[in-house]
Amino acid sequence: MKLMIVDDHAVVRSGLASLLHGKHGIEVVGEAADGDEGIAKALQLQPDVVLMDLSMPHGKDGMTATAELKQKAPDIAVLVLTMHDDDEYLFRAIHAGAAGYILKSAPHDELVSAIRSVANGNAYLYPTATKRLMNEYLERHKHGDNGGAFETLSEREKEILSWTAKGYSNKEIAEQLILSVKTVETHKANLMEKLGLKTRPDLIKYALKKGLLNYE
Repeated sequence: MKLMIVDDHAVVRSGLASLLHGKHGIEVVGEAADGDEGIAKALQLQPDVVLMDLSMPHGKDGMTATAELKQKAPDIAVLVLTMHDDDEYLFRAIHAGAAGYILKSAPHDELVSAIRSVANGNAYLYPTATKRLMNEYLERHKHGDNGGAFETLSEREKEILSWTAKGYSNKEIAEQLILSVKTVETHKANLMEKLGLKTRPDLIKYALKKGLLNYE
C-alpha cells in the first residue's frame, strides 16, 4: 500500500513516515510541504492514499489540493488528517472529494485502520463525525430540507450564499461583486432568514446540499 504525506510541518511528516513506513504493509513513497507540491508529487508517484493536512499557509491549502487532485487523479484516495474537529471543515472536505477524515489526536491503530479503509475503496470518518452526519441526516429528514425556500432567493442572494459558504468575508464578497459591505450584510441577513439558517456552519451545510460549492 503506497502512501504519501502532505503536511507543512517537517517534524510531522518525518514522524508519520517513521511511524508508518515498512509497517502494516504501508510504504511511504513521498512527502510534500504544501498543496501544490502534494498534487505534483502525487501525480508523479501515484500513491494509493494521500494523507492530507488542511491548514497549510504556503501554496494551496489541503481543501483546494484535495479537490484538484481528485479531478486529475480520481483513483488516488485522499485521507484528511487534521486538528480541526469542526463540522465546517468536515463537510467541506467530503465535498472536495476526501475519502476519509481523521483527527491528528487519533491513536496510531485508528490511523492505520483509516488508511487501510480508504485504500480499499471505502470511506472513513472518526466516530463522533459519523454520529454528527447521522444527526444531520435525521434532522433534515424530520424537518425537510427547506428546498422550496431556495427558489425565493434573488440571484444576488444566491451569489452571496455561495461566496459566504466558500469562506469569503463580507468585505471580500463586496469587492468581488462591487457592492458595499452594508449591502452584502443586508443580503446575507435576508437570505439566512428566508432559508431558516442561524449560523455560518448551517449556511455551509445548506450550500453543500445545493451543490453551490466548488474549488476550481
